Amino acid sequence: MSDTYELKADAREQVGKGSARAVRREGKVPAVIYGDKQPPLAIALSYKDVYYKIHGGGFLTTVATIDVGGKKIQVLPKDYQLDPVKDTPLHVDFLRIGKDTEVNVEVPVHFVNEDKSPGIKRGGVLNIVRHEVEFHCPANAIPEFITIDLTGADIGDSIHISSVKLPAGVRPVIQDRDFTIATIAGSSAMKPETTETAEAAAPAPAAEE
Repeated sequence: MSDTYELKADAREQVGKGSARAVRREGKVPAVIYGDKQPPLAIALSYKDVYYKIHGGGFLTTVATIDVGGKKIQVLPKDYQLDPVKDTPLHVDFLRIGKDTEVNVEVPVHFVNEDKSPGIKRGGVLNIVRHEVEFHCPANAIPEFITIDLTGADIGDSIHISSVKLPAGVRPVIQDRDFTIATIAGSSAMKPETTETAEAAAPAPAAEE
């Protein structure tokens, strides 16, 4: 799980497009905290803090604490809007985190030990089918990423979700099939067999009469 962080926020009395525009003119980002059977809470966050958290990676998989006038609320970012031209944050939705809260999140896939894959060593290509996998897990135990070990993977092999060791309480949202995460495919750059190997495999010529 990624390290948590804290953001300071101001409560907003008004909501709506006009209020949101006014918040942005003040150099802040409007946001809403909802969930955990409590009424939504409209807040305004530091533009700088939100910008760097969104573009720093792992924003939607990291639990945060928001300090609203001294009241600290544990949340998970669920969605955000960016300006289509400037790529600047326009709005953020946060989900309140209770002790039993479970969420669906997209978790990145990391691959290790490519140098220990016979298929890749021979010129095969790692074909990544899923760069992220959606999991259902406790909100306070979201994995930062899942790791795929390519040791021993050969050309033609497929890595399925069933072969991945997952943390306790973490399960894939897709349950009806053992879906593929990556394959090792052949390529034109594959190293040919050596002449000696080919000669050894060829049948011996028939003896002349």
